[in-house]
Amino acid sequence: MHAQKILNISIIVPILDEGDRIGPFLQHLRERASSAELIVVSVAGSRSLSQSLVNICDRTLTAPRGRASQMNAGAVVAGGDAFWFVHADCDVPEGCLEQISRTLGDRRTVGGCFQIRFPRRDLIYRVSDAGGNLAVELFGRSYGDHGIFCRREDFFAVGGYPDVPLLEDAEFYRRLCRRGRTRQLGSKIITNPRRYEEIGPYRLTASYLLLSTLYLLRVPIPVLARIYDRLCLRRDERAGRSH
Repeated sequence: MHAQKILNISIIVPILDEGDRIGPFLQHLRERASSAELIVVSVAGSRSLSQSLVNICDRTLTAPRGRASQMNAGAVVAGGDAFWFVHADCDVPEGCLEQISRTLGDRRTVGGCFQIRFPRRDLIYRVSDAGGNLAVELFGRSYGDHGIFCRREDFFAVGGYPDVPLLEDAEFYRRLCRRGRTRQLGSKIITNPRRYEEIGPYRLTASYLLLSTLYLLRVPIPVLARIYDRLCLRRDERAGRSH
């Protein structure tokens, strides 16, 4: 039996003022995905990474503010056969590169994502992460904290991440689903729950459920962005944060 060939994978991480969290995250990512090309894209004018953290990365660059802008900029300079977009506030599973390579080994599959899990025992967190994972399976709707991946050619064929005020990751994944088969893997990305703890897990879960339902009903994204603002959910973390 032949060993599984590991694709040349570029990991693209959009960041915005991650503070002390970024160092441990990059070290963790290097340990779990040592053979991947690691590209970190910060916002022009934001605080620069320390030299020690720059040395962990293969490429660092800046882009205009906005998660879509940052991820697209990272993809343009990436050298991998496949791209994996990862948020800077998570733990990725062991064997992640092997799982992505195995999935994309089927040429009918254009991309996919991982399941998510919040590291909290409260029932509301189980409702939130289970609901998010189920939505990928039922509706083909994935947010960025699921760690979306795809082949290089498919990324550019669908036009990359769209320049929209909200849900650019869900829109990108929907385009991938239209192009070919996508798959949610069984392994889980452990997602930092600080956003839920700051706003309140019940309020945020209910707000995301409302927005997701309206998105599935094809309510225009600019309208959803206004609702998002009225719910007081937006803040200056629009690059590299959940949803």
